[in-house]
Amino acid sequence: MTETIHKPLDWFGIARLGLVQSALGAVVALTTSTLNRIMVVEMAMPAMLPAALVGLHFAVQITRPHWGYGSDLGSRRTPWIIGGMACLCLGALGATDAALMMATTPLLGIFISVLAYLMIGMGVGASGTSLLALLATRVAPERRPAAASITWIMMILGIVISSIVVGKLIDPFSSQALAFAATWVAGCAFLITLAAVHGVELPVGAKLLADEPATSEGPPVPFRQAVKEIWAEPLARNFSIFVFVSMLAYSAQDLILEPFAGLVFHMTPGQSTQMSGIQNMGVLLGMILTGAIGGRTTRSGKSWMAAWAIFGCLGSALALLGLAAAAEVGPGWPLMPTVFALGFANGVFAVSAIGSMMGLAGHGQKSRVGIRMGIWGAAQAIAFGLGGFFGAMGVDGLRAVLPETGHAFLIVFLIEGALFLVSAYLASRLGSSERPSSVKTDESESASSPLMGHVSTLT
Repeated sequence: MTETIHKPLDWFGIARLGLVQSALGAVVALTTSTLNRIMVVEMAMPAMLPAALVGLHFAVQITRPHWGYGSDLGSRRTPWIIGGMACLCLGALGATDAALMMATTPLLGIFISVLAYLMIGMGVGASGTSLLALLATRVAPERRPAAASITWIMMILGIVISSIVVGKLIDPFSSQALAFAATWVAGCAFLITLAAVHGVELPVGAKLLADEPATSEGPPVPFRQAVKEIWAEPLARNFSIFVFVSMLAYSAQDLILEPFAGLVFHMTPGQSTQMSGIQNMGVLLGMILTGAIGGRTTRSGKSWMAAWAIFGCLGSALALLGLAAAAEVGPGWPLMPTVFALGFANGVFAVSAIGSMMGLAGHGQKSRVGIRMGIWGAAQAIAFGLGGFFGAMGVDGLRAVLPETGHAFLIVFLIEGALFLVSAYLASRLGSSERPSSVKTDESESASSPLMGHVSTLT
C-alpha cells in the first residue's frame, strides 16, 4: 500500500490555528483583566482577592505536562484543544457568575470562584499545550518563527478585540450586561476554535513531507517515567531552565511599569496607559520583525533563531538598565523611547523563544512533542505568575525601607536586567547539550551546534 505524504501547513492553515490563540486570549482577558477591575472598583472588594485568583490560574498550569502526555498517547491534538477550550469557557462563565454572587453571598461566591479559576487554568493548559504541539508537528521548520509570531500577534489581537467589545457591552455597568458579555465572549471563542481546528490535523499514522524516518517509540510508559526520561535529556532540561529564568525576567515588570510611571514620573492614568500602548507597539514590531526573518538560515544551514534569542535577552537587559537610570534621574529621562525599546526587545525574545520551543519539541531520544511542550509551558506559566508577584512585592518591600520611591524601582529593574543577562548566558550554552537530529545515541548529547542551532532540520 502506498503511504500518503502530506504537506506541512500553509500560511492559511497557520493563521487558522492562530485563531485558537485569539480565542484563548479573549477569554483569559475577560477573566484576568475585566473581572479583576470589576471586583476591585465596581464591587469594592480587596485587590488581593482577584490577584490570588489570577495567581491560582497560573499555578494550576503546572499540570501542562499531563495534558501534553495525554495528547501524545492518543496521537491526536484537536480533542485536547477543543476540550481545553470548553473547560476554559465554562470556567469563565462560572467566574463571572461567582463574582456577581459575591455581592450577596460572599463565601459561596469565593468558593465557586476558586473552582472556576481552577477550570480556567486547566483549560488554558490543555488547549494551549496541545495547540503548540500541533503547530510544532504540522509547520515546516523554516516557517516556525513566523508561525510563533503570527500566533502571538493573533493572541494579542484577540485580547484587544475582546477588551473593546466587552467594554462597550458593559457600559453602563450592570450584572446583566456583564453576564451577557461573558456569554458572548465564551460562545464566540468556542465556536471559533471548532472552526479553526476542523480538518487541520493529519489522520493517525499519516506522514508529513518534512518528517524524518520515525524512530521506534516502544510501548507507552507511565507519565512519571516519561517526565524522568525527558528531564534526563540535557537539552530538554537546560531549555526548561532557560524558559523559567527568562520568563521570570520577562514578567517581573508587568505589574510595576505603570505604577512606576505614576509615582516617579507623575503621569496621569491616561498618560501611563498611553505609555503601555507604546510598549505594546514595540512588542508587536519586535514580533513581526523576528517572525519575518527569524527563520532564515546561514550558509551552513544553521538557524538565526539563536542570535535572535540572545539579542532579545541582551536588548531587554539594556532597556531595563535604562529604566533603572530613569528611576534615578526622574522626569528628565526619555521614558517613552526606553519603554518602546523594552517592548521591542521583549517581542524579539518572545517569538524566538516560542519558535525555538516549537522546533525543539520533537528533538530527543524519543519524540514526545506534547509532554515536552507541557514541561516548557509549565515552566513559562509558573515563572510568569511568580515574576509578576515578586516584582510587585519587591517594589512594595523596598519602598517601605528606602527613603526614595525611585530607588525601590531602580533595584527591581536592575534585578530583572540581571536575570535577562543570565538568560542570555543560558541561551548561549544550550548548544553544548544539543546533538544533531540525524544522530542517535544512548549516551548524553554532546554536539557543538549553537543555541537551538539546526532548528530548520529538526523534523
